[in-house]
Amino acid sequence: MARLAGGELWQDHGLVFASSTGRPLDVSNVRRGFLALSEKAGIGSTWSPRELRHTFVSLMSESGIAVKEIARLAGDSSSRTTEVVYRHELRPVITTGADVMDKVFGQLGVRPG
Repeated sequence: MARLAGGELWQDHGLVFASSTGRPLDVSNVRRGFLALSEKAGIGSTWSPRELRHTFVSLMSESGIAVKEIARLAGDSSSRTTEVVYRHELRPVITTGADVMDKVFGQLGVRPG
């Protein structure tokens, strides 16, 4: 179908995912297509493909999947990359901090409110 839509401009490179003219996708093609899908899905135009990776890693981590397995699934060469760059778990950090503060203030006899 894409081949027909490309008409005379179509160049067959035997690709599964290709530009509208059959050429390999570049960054601009991917961003443009992702933007169109984001808008069509009703989530706005501020998303980028990179955010899917962050979301995937965060959801896997929150579900208890080991960092090494997440790194393998995300295609990272090292689990350190996954841990440092992509794994954003704010809730546990905030919860830990809140628990510590509750203990500190509880020992001092201070109650919230």
